Amino acid sequence: MEWRDQGILLSTRKHGETSAIIEVFTQDHGRHAGVVRGGVSRKIAPTLQPGNQVDVTWRARVEDQLGTFSVEPIRSRSAALADRVALAGLNATTALLRFALPEREAHHPLYIRSVTLMDLLAHPAAFPLAYLRWELELLEELGFGLDLTRCAVTGDMDDLAYVSPRSGRAVSSEGAGEWAPKLLPLPQCLLGQGPVTDTEILDGFRLTGYFLEHHLAKSFGDKPLPESRARFLDLLKRQTPAPR
Repeated sequence: MEWRDQGILLSTRKHGETSAIIEVFTQDHGRHAGVVRGGVSRKIAPTLQPGNQVDVTWRARVEDQLGTFSVEPIRSRSAALADRVALAGLNATTALLRFALPEREAHHPLYIRSVTLMDLLAHPAAFPLAYLRWELELLEELGFGLDLTRCAVTGDMDDLAYVSPRSGRAVSSEGAGEWAPKLLPLPQCLLGQGPVTDTEILDGFRLTGYFLEHHLAKSFGDKPLPESRARFLDLLKRQTPAPR
């Protein structure tokens, strides 16, 4: 069997003396692993860095085998290594894709969004908000999407201020009423309204984090979220000025 595709390299680990096993999030074949012969050599190793965009050809005798990859570079994202926020964001993105995506199942819309996100690693100031919106897309793609279009109680599209932790649907201030303390705050940056502050972005991560942990991860048997996501958020918190 053989196919060719392109994708984002998610991880690399040594296999034997000279080879490597890589995982790639491909456009048409989803998250897919395979062996790269000679993958630890000085010639190939720079291509096998997480985040890089690569062209891959997978071969195996039968479909359910691990198989082997031939890899050609398309675009390096090594510039992220020079910026702490970008590097932490790269690690969080690749780890969450490995955590969340089923093997060998195509997720084309998420793939396109992920490529766009990875390209923004060259613009660290824009990356946190893009990553936050990408987490919303990840939840949507895997069946845990939030509905932030209208109030679940009144049906209104205005004054949306909360999200139901059970249904993931938005709730207005009026619709929340006495239930407001039991709802999750909805940062306005997720509605595309008003200027976006660092504090709002962090509030957005608390919201997406709740659904990643209590809905997505719960579907995997409460498997803990990747630590790299927490490290990325911790770095953002330390770089956010304290409110006056």
